[in-house]
Amino acid sequence: MSSNPLTLNLGDGSISFSFSPAAARELKAAIDQLMLSLKAVAAKPTPGSKVTPQPPLEYRYTGEVFLEVFCNPNIWPTPFAAKVLLTVRNVGIRLTTEAELTRMIEDINQYLEQVG
Repeated sequence: MSSNPLTLNLGDGSISFSFSPAAARELKAAIDQLMLSLKAVAAKPTPGSKVTPQPPLEYRYTGEVFLEVFCNPNIWPTPFAAKVLLTVRNVGIRLTTEAELTRMIEDINQYLEQVG
């Protein structure tokens, strides 16, 4: 494992794995775009207008582990309620769970502060 692993806090524990700073910045950018989509969905449309469906977040990273993050912004009432489906796997183990989006954002920001 690298000297600065990414730790994602989950509802009942956490997972740490090797993750590059460049990949963390890519994931942060993808989540920033997801936040814009979530805010667009949460905005109340004017009467008679339709809400435009927003594209889901489908992030994949392959390194020492395979990381996949998925979130459909159209099903969450606010960005603060949103959860992501998180899959982390390698040859010997596979973890699939839900994680709070806001907690994941905090974890990624903390990691980026540590690695500079």
